[in-house]
Amino acid sequence: MSAAFIAVCATALAASALTLFSGFGLGTILTPVMAVFFPIEAAVAMTALVHFANNLFKLALFAGKADRRACLRFGLPAVFASFAGAALLLWLADLPPLYAYSLFGRFLAVTPVKLVVGLLVGVFSWLEIAHTLKGRGLPPGLLPVGGLVSGFFGGLSGHQGAFRSAFLLRLGLSKETFIATGVVVACMVDATRLSVYVSHLSVPDVAGNLGLLAAATACAFAGAFVGARLLRKMTIETLHRLVGAMLLVLSALLVAGVI
Repeated sequence: MSAAFIAVCATALAASALTLFSGFGLGTILTPVMAVFFPIEAAVAMTALVHFANNLFKLALFAGKADRRACLRFGLPAVFASFAGAALLLWLADLPPLYAYSLFGRFLAVTPVKLVVGLLVGVFSWLEIAHTLKGRGLPPGLLPVGGLVSGFFGGLSGHQGAFRSAFLLRLGLSKETFIATGVVVACMVDATRLSVYVSHLSVPDVAGNLGLLAAATACAFAGAFVGARLLRKMTIETLHRLVGAMLLVLSALLVAGVI
């Protein structure tokens, strides 16, 4: 069993279980882990597939509990913005390296897509660690704006959860409705960005790892099931900060072109 298989599946299981009550989401954690083993644009697309399948599973667990008005006011702008974010990702992936250098006899290249996604991983990881967005719900009247922001970053790097939670927080939704509404919006964004990524889903890094994707999806399902059974306010501050620190390291490696 390869290191990629073990790392990706273990991450999918743990992240999916934590995503219901942790600031970090599946995509936030899984994307940089995928990027260790695959090109960044393939890593984002592969993570999107697992993320979408997992959200569909969670949608079945919380079926009928979503707030339809919030889904429309937040989700529709997010769908339109995710097109732009996904298109930007693919455009960046086609640009030549910005800088190339050698380190310990290894040729490394800093590409625009690695630089942008790496910086986003770092920024969103820091926001989560510092609790900048946690607990600070934003005015409900800004829901469409929140949808645009969340959808754009969802399409570009998969980081949609932090802004989505911040904007949905002040709606006074029950815990189950809050989660279900977020899942519906996430499914809308995932379906949209995957429709843009589809031209890149046939590349060897994706098509040649369907078994890995299937296993990672199954692990994410298991994690979501466990998370749903344990749904409650949990204090996992140490784990939260440890994961955040690891993501910051991965972010630096991406920006430096090492991975």
